[in-house]
Amino acid sequence: MKTPPHQNLSRRERQIMDAIYQLEQASVADIADHLPDAPTDTAIRTHLRILEEKGHVTSYKDGRRNVYKPRVSRKRAAKAAFSGVLSTFFGGSLGEAVAAHLSDPRSDIDEDDIKRLKAIIYAAEESSK
Repeated sequence: MKTPPHQNLSRRERQIMDAIYQLEQASVADIADHLPDAPTDTAIRTHLRILEEKGHVTSYKDGRRNVYKPRVSRKRAAKAAFSGVLSTFFGGSLGEAVAAHLSDPRSDIDEDDIKRLKAIIYAAEESSK
């Protein structure tokens, strides 16, 4: 089975990707401004080079600086990450994942979330008839 792309990122690489997704495109300085306990610019450049080699970002020149953009949309990356979590922790079962979350007393689910989930479940039931 292919490893989901999110699983081959270090903590710092994930933080950098979060910053790039939030900004949509970013220079090293932009990324440093968004990182907790930011490392040196050289360290950020090293992480960005690695992220380019792994296929997560692409870059282009803007004057003297490089600007980095994600290769995949945040939505597509989120789907891949979620699929990885489902596969790794719940045997691929969405029902098991939802049940685990909803049965946790610390789950912060409000009335609007419950209504939305009911509507999604109802639509899924209707489409499977």
